[in-house]
Amino acid sequence: MHFDVFNGDADGLCALHQLRLADPVESTLVTGVKRDIALVQRVPLDASSATVLDVSFEKNVDAVRALLEAGVPVRYFDHHFPGDIPAHPALDCHIDTRPTVCTGLIVNAVLGGAHLPWAVTAAFGDNLIEAARTAAAPLGLDETALTALCELGTLLNYNGYGAGLDDLLFDPAILYRDLSAHREPGTFIAEDPAFQSLREGHASDVDKAQALTPRIEDDTVSVTVLPNARWARRISGVHANQLANAHPERAHALLTEKDGGYLVSVRAPLTRRTGADAVCRQFDTGGGRAAAAGINTLPEADVDRFVATLRDTYAR
Repeated sequence: MHFDVFNGDADGLCALHQLRLADPVESTLVTGVKRDIALVQRVPLDASSATVLDVSFEKNVDAVRALLEAGVPVRYFDHHFPGDIPAHPALDCHIDTRPTVCTGLIVNAVLGGAHLPWAVTAAFGDNLIEAARTAAAPLGLDETALTALCELGTLLNYNGYGAGLDDLLFDPAILYRDLSAHREPGTFIAEDPAFQSLREGHASDVDKAQALTPRIEDDTVSVTVLPNARWARRISGVHANQLANAHPERAHALLTEKDGGYLVSVRAPLTRRTGADAVCRQFDTGGGRAAAAGINTLPEADVDRFVATLRDTYAR
């Protein structure tokens, strides 16, 4: 049995959809909320093969090694910091950590642009607005069509945020099955009820988030605290992107209250898409990529140190 392992956000969904449009395979899906990245360990050692998309190689390296040692071929696509990648004839890695690249764009390159609209959707979902527009150039889309792909990417990404599947509007595995019925994003937007449900949920959560006042806000950083509520966990990542787009010269951090501390989303300034992963990796459960990263649990006692680290990183 083949296993498809993917991040439950827009990038993971659209990357897998491109691959399976080009190469249909009956598979078992392994996914979860956006921050649930230790996914490869769920693949059994008697699997026939596995494809992994948009989850950190570094966080899954032991599970990948175990599969390879059991004779399971692994194909890996990602754009996060990978750590040391073992050399193995059964490991096919496509990893690019440049801050203007997402997994959907990596898959698109491998497929030679066969399903480019989905790669553009993935890039929009990862808030790579200029990269998405550049990638879309061969499609010759007008502004209305580009805006539709941007909205779809944003909504798919929004659905991935939460502490658990109960926070999400759709289980990402179910959402992928919905997407897989559509060769083009336009038919999903026009015909699938899931799109309207995502649009309505997103609009409601955005209204609540925009009513919040940042706890810290200056020329260098902005820090906003969100309540311990499902809507807040759902909107945290997308709201961080919206703040980054509105104030591209600042670093932005959203701290969502949870038992034992905070769930943290960090966005580097769009004018210098670096350092977010370095900030978050200084704290237990932290990780991500240069432009966007997070911490799964930041204890209350570490908040001041986190803010100081964020400020020091971007005051240079």
